[in-house]
Amino acid sequence: QVQLVESGGGLVQAGGSLRLSCAASGRTFASYAMGWFRQAPGKEREFVAAISWSGNIYYADSVKGRFSISRDNTKNTVYLQMNSLKPEDTAVYYCAAGTPLSTVVAGFGVAYWGKGTQVTVSS
Repeated sequence: QVQLVESGGGLVQAGGSLRLSCAASGRTFASYAMGWFRQAPGKEREFVAAISWSGNIYYADSVKGRFSISRDNTKNTVYLQMNSLKPEDTAVYYCAAGTPLSTVVAGFGVAYWGKGTQVTVSS
């Protein structure tokens, strides 16, 4: 069993930055691929970024060059650095864990979800 707790969300102006963190419980954190998804009002949840236990990374096209995902297996934590934020990045951001990486990217391989953290980007 893995529990995921997100933090770091908030209100920021367009062009600003935020860093999200996701702290995971459990001793098997390092064996999971970790990902971030987001859901805007009235829209379906969508993939943002994911990282394997060994550091392989995927990004959604909409965030490439602006967002950066990383993980610290010693702290059981995954991060999402978000730069050059746009109003369309406004959403609830969810941390996810699963295996293998490809199925986490696709969404159907997520075994655990966090409760989410709100990110609001004002224009």
